[in-house]
Amino acid sequence: MILIIGAGGQVGRELVEKLREKKGKEQVLATDIRALEDMEGPFEELNALDKDRLHELVEQYQVTEIYHLAALLSANAEKQVKFAWELNMDSLFYVLDLAKEGKIKKIFWPSSIAVFGPNTPRENTPQHTVTDPTTVYGISKLAGERWCEYYAKNYDVDVRSIRYPGLIGYKSMPGGGTTDYAVDIYHQALKEGKYECFLSENSYLPMMYMEDAIRATIELMEAPAENIKIKSSYNLGGISFSPQEIAAEIKKIIPDFEISYAPDFRQKIADSWPSSIDDQDAQNDWNWEIEYDLSKMSADIIKNLRKHYT
Repeated sequence: MILIIGAGGQVGRELVEKLREKKGKEQVLATDIRALEDMEGPFEELNALDKDRLHELVEQYQVTEIYHLAALLSANAEKQVKFAWELNMDSLFYVLDLAKEGKIKKIFWPSSIAVFGPNTPRENTPQHTVTDPTTVYGISKLAGERWCEYYAKNYDVDVRSIRYPGLIGYKSMPGGGTTDYAVDIYHQALKEGKYECFLSENSYLPMMYMEDAIRATIELMEAPAENIKIKSSYNLGGISFSPQEIAAEIKKIIPDFEISYAPDFRQKIADSWPSSIDDQDAQNDWNWEIEYDLSKMSADIIKNLRKHYT
């Protein structure tokens, strides 16, 4: 049985759906801090900080793999510093310790490009480089990477991780991240015909369509253990573009769309992150390959959102 912690989030919902397609609906237990009325298949309420409840569910459902997705994202974490650290770190230890004790066999835990900082090379950021995050979220993700590697090397825990770039999907709303403009912009284009962006027009950031991100996650988890050379977290490159460029793609499909710019506190966060990522290690170790570019992604999102809004 696979257990997903944080199934109600942007990644969680789509990961549950895809894993249930592959493994069977009854083989994937979705959990979240609150009830998810539209979640078909096995579901249990779980606060990621409730260690006893986590142990109870692992035993009850005979869980062998955990995808631990619960976290407070970049922009929201800056508003709740201590809680963000507690949620992002303590919950990870609870899952790592389950594997250390032999109660589960495999863990997926997502890291982020937020581990990078102002002294990180911004272009084609390499796998091994300066990591000096300036945000609470980034600090917690960098610490988590180091602990994952520590547990892997010292306790033989099979924990696997990806440094997600900004993730863009149409099946759930933004969740409080700095890259969320690239999700919201499509919704606003169809609802209002215009969008006010909280980043400047030339803010380049690495992004990835959710279809690619979910596929990468599952491919990483299904790769033979001997292929996983990076025990902290793999770079994943995605596609890099600016708000100006995504707006231009939208205008090709919705000619009357208008964009304006009003940078806020998230601009400083974005400026500390890379503009493009080198993911050669992922390509070499588990044959990672991206499928969606900006044009293909935009066309697919707008096609699907039009069905929703009409």
